[in-house]
Amino acid sequence: MDINLGDSKDGIETVKDIQRIENIPIIYLTAYSDENTIKRAIETNPISYLLKPFKREELKTAILLGLFKLHRSNQINIDNKCKNIGFDYYYDIYNEILYYKTIPIKLSINEKKLLTILVEAKGAIVSFRELEYLIWPDAPISDSALRTLVYRLRVKLEYKIIETIPSLGCKLTPIF
Repeated sequence: MDINLGDSKDGIETVKDIQRIENIPIIYLTAYSDENTIKRAIETNPISYLLKPFKREELKTAILLGLFKLHRSNQINIDNKCKNIGFDYYYDIYNEILYYKTIPIKLSINEKKLLTILVEAKGAIVSFRELEYLIWPDAPISDSALRTLVYRLRVKLEYKIIETIPSLGCKLTPIF
């Protein structure tokens, strides 16, 4: 991010706007080295602050450092907050976020409900009837709705993680 963006907001204000939506690593590339600008930039917790003219190696180092810090931060969050559901998949039950290693995987609302129910069951079988009621409490559903939901979630996971027991229900098979 450059500091001087012309007539609009400066780069620091733009970064603050971006960080309200998502916290992404920032590297400032700028000609500004005054104390006030640097203090304002520091408030956004950048990975690096490079002065122009910069060397390619400085930028490369800053990018690699940013990727390392991002990966490490994700790993710490996964280690502290997530349940290992096997095959390098982790589920943050409180925030309803599924990770493959440190990569978040987008889930639909009902996929989140299904996975949360199965994780909370800790490997026990959850009946089809109970799953239907917990996922769709106020609406009648077709016979294929749950089957389709399980299929969609299996596509996003290692297929062995969710086991279907015919006529009974589903459970998570890996480590608990």
